[in-house]
Amino acid sequence: MSTADMKVYRPPVIDIIEEGDELLEVAMGPHHPSTHGVFRMDVALDGERVIRLKPVFGYLHRNHEKIAEKASYLAAMPYTDRLDYFCSLTNNWAYALAVEKLAGLEVPERAEYIRVITAELTRIQNHASSIGFLMQEMGASGTPLMYAFRERERILDLFEELTGSRMMCNYMRFGGCRVELPTGWLAKAQTIVDGLPKFIDEIEALLTGNEILMARCQGMGILKPDLAINAGVTGPMLRATGVNYDLRKVDHYGIYDRFKFRVPLGDHGDIFDRYMIRVLEMRESVTILHQAIKDIPAGPIMDPKSKIRGFRPKPGEAYGRIEAPKGELGFYLISDGSGNPYRYRVRPPSLINLTILEDMCLGHNVADVVLIFGSVDIVLGEVDR
Repeated sequence: MSTADMKVYRPPVIDIIEEGDELLEVAMGPHHPSTHGVFRMDVALDGERVIRLKPVFGYLHRNHEKIAEKASYLAAMPYTDRLDYFCSLTNNWAYALAVEKLAGLEVPERAEYIRVITAELTRIQNHASSIGFLMQEMGASGTPLMYAFRERERILDLFEELTGSRMMCNYMRFGGCRVELPTGWLAKAQTIVDGLPKFIDEIEALLTGNEILMARCQGMGILKPDLAINAGVTGPMLRATGVNYDLRKVDHYGIYDRFKFRVPLGDHGDIFDRYMIRVLEMRESVTILHQAIKDIPAGPIMDPKSKIRGFRPKPGEAYGRIEAPKGELGFYLISDGSGNPYRYRVRPPSLINLTILEDMCLGHNVADVVLIFGSVDIVLGEVDR
């Protein structure tokens, strides 16, 4: 991807604020504390220009990690659904991977393919929704979001038929998957995947060359590669800066080494590049899905050594990580030989990627802060664990 031929606006260097100058301090948010996704930004403004910004979260804290330390390993699986509630199946996979490393379990080949198929469908609906929400925050009508949710609904119908739930799927198990694919499910998945390129083309025709989108997004919220690396930023946010780092290529977890796909990279690390990376990653996910659906073998979906009752991994520790739609999602577990984790720690991409929000917003107008924040693509469920 290249935006070199497009006219790029570069924000002015922020002036030094003299002592005694008056700044306006504004609390942007929060919404009513009973709603989901509660987040606040404390912003210091010189006119409409951002001088300081502090993210404030914690309104949705649910004590996820400590609850999991008092529950059995399996009982913690449904809690992972509630981390990034747009991406419950990839949440399940990261946690299952950590426990499998801890217990030395193998995953049957068919189950690995099912995991890849559900994960890439999850990536597509996450990125589509993220783009729709970004356009909504730009002040666009609901059309892009409705296009995105139309496709998301089709994918969620697949998830519901497979897992019994549209969002909180609770489908992965240590050593495989909970249930076999329903009869005809792969054919339905293939039909949806065949229609996805047309949907992505629609999104691009509607948005990519739009003058308002380009004016509002190009050169805005630039993230430099060295800062992104030092801050631990991962996922589309990191790749938009031009850093070639994707855990599907780096770790080859599951069976990703069997699939041919590219890792899209940005040039400037601005909002526009972050938008384009998500569009291009949806196209690559379609490529992976075609290969996985075509090649999925018959066979069992659970390791025969896996068991539900009396599951007690030997004392030790393990870290399992995956390339979730928002970045690196990892689980660190310590076993003391009992039936529940001695230590359970989540490495959530939303929280890590949020830490550089101030760096991207300094010098911009307050109206642009909403767009910059939207381009990060966070879910408060995994920020406030």
